[in-house]
Amino acid sequence: MNNLNRTWWKESVVYQIYPRSFQDSNGDGIGDIPGIISRLDYLKNLGVDIIWLSPVYESPNDDNGYDISNYQSIMDDFGTIGDWEQLLYGLHSRGMKLIMDLVVNHSSDEHVWFAESRKSLENPYRDYYIWRDGQGGQEPNNWSSFFSGSAWELDDATGQYFLHLFSKKQPDLNWENEKVRREVYDMMTWWLDKGIDGFRMDVINLISKVQGLPDAAGEGTYNFGGEHFMNGPRIHEFLQEMNREVLSKYDVMTVGETIGVTPEEAIKYVGEDRNELNMVFQFELMDIDSGPGGKWNVQPWTLPAFKRIMSKWQNEMYGKGWNSLYLNNHDQPRMVSRFGNDGELRKESAKMLATLLHTLQGTPYIYQGEELGMTNVKFDSIDHYQDIETLNMFKEYREAGHSAQDIMASIYSKGRDNARTPMQWDTTLHSGFTTGSPWLTVNPNYTQINAEEALNDPDSIFHYYRRLIELRKQHDVIVYGKYDLLLEQDERIYAYTRTLGEERLLVVLNFYETPVTFELPNTVACTSSEQLIGNYEINKDLDLQRLELRPYEAQVFKLN
Repeated sequence: MNNLNRTWWKESVVYQIYPRSFQDSNGDGIGDIPGIISRLDYLKNLGVDIIWLSPVYESPNDDNGYDISNYQSIMDDFGTIGDWEQLLYGLHSRGMKLIMDLVVNHSSDEHVWFAESRKSLENPYRDYYIWRDGQGGQEPNNWSSFFSGSAWELDDATGQYFLHLFSKKQPDLNWENEKVRREVYDMMTWWLDKGIDGFRMDVINLISKVQGLPDAAGEGTYNFGGEHFMNGPRIHEFLQEMNREVLSKYDVMTVGETIGVTPEEAIKYVGEDRNELNMVFQFELMDIDSGPGGKWNVQPWTLPAFKRIMSKWQNEMYGKGWNSLYLNNHDQPRMVSRFGNDGELRKESAKMLATLLHTLQGTPYIYQGEELGMTNVKFDSIDHYQDIETLNMFKEYREAGHSAQDIMASIYSKGRDNARTPMQWDTTLHSGFTTGSPWLTVNPNYTQINAEEALNDPDSIFHYYRRLIELRKQHDVIVYGKYDLLLEQDERIYAYTRTLGEERLLVVLNFYETPVTFELPNTVACTSSEQLIGNYEINKDLDLQRLELRPYEAQVFKLN
């Protein structure tokens, strides 16, 4: 791969919309497509190029739309296919693109394929899903679901179990069946012919399972069986077929959500000679504060570990495959609460984290509200939470004897509803998200943190994002340059250079609230420098050789 093998998706910035929480237009408390349309000028003003729309398809909503009952129809809560066509037109007419969520590891149990599949052992759709006999009165194997408990559900009608790696209302599709693959490719083609610009592919590296579905290693009743379904035996064959049959016929962007990939594995998905995907979301950084007990077992993270993970992906992918850059999304806590300071230094730390995200090599993804510095939420009772993963975990941990207080502390840190509270538009009731009663309570801090306030404040996080996005468009070195880490072991400063030909940038970030001194390593030759952006007022007399960094300070210099 030549690093200046230019494509639009390398040079773009993506904005993720979680439609249920973005903007409600009809007062039913649920965000919808007409609501999104009403906010397109806001997105244009921010400067983003691509909108990734989380699922808006027909769904019983067991897992907030990631359980799809009809892939070619829009959920009533969100509007109509006509509304969706207006959205696509509104984006394209403003020079923005739209990528849709592709959720094909599983469907809803209310999809017509599954309704047919469960009718009898002989039904023509039986083999669209993964059915097995039990073993000695137990499940077919000991795999656990991502959402707690067994990954198998007994279906009384035929006496067999079906596999569901997620909720029991999300049965896994059988990708070994060529008819299933053909159905998926036809559906993808239908959307691409409507004019969309690509797909974000949900848990796409789980679609190939090891034949025989062997037990997972481990002592518990149910154990994580990832070695048998993550990056499975036919995954690359399936994705190359998908590319050949569908994707290669359009100029589109693809990003795969790939749980548990290493850079070495990621290159198999995104290498430019591989004809699979353009980029993947990796989770290594998202696991930095997970202890031995998994994500809910929250542990402190350290900056050297953070830098090691980031640098590994920057270095090992360089010249071989493209990175995606994100610090939060609809499944992760708010980045300013997790990696910054969501108190008095919220603005400074949010801008610092944004500087990191937008000056690394890869395509940056902004999650809705991130550009306002939206924070995690602390509801006082589990009754305020809606997320199935959170509710299942609370029940399971209470039954195992954990205190409600300890469990709530984990939810405050890592629960998915942190990202799903409604978008904070203004100071009116429910923050301008809805005139009705919101499906999930708005974060009470909306009176201080909202778009109206941000747009009116020239020093806001929003306007800083605008400048970062503009900067990326002005300097090829930010998109295509080589990354080199400085001060690898420093516990408070994250600094690196980006180099492309003669052009060189230096990025210096103070990750903490105490001032710290940055000394330019003698390995970095520099006769003079120009400050491109910083999250404090510009100081013309900065001495790069010895830089006094204020709390959460971020500085980007062009080196001469």
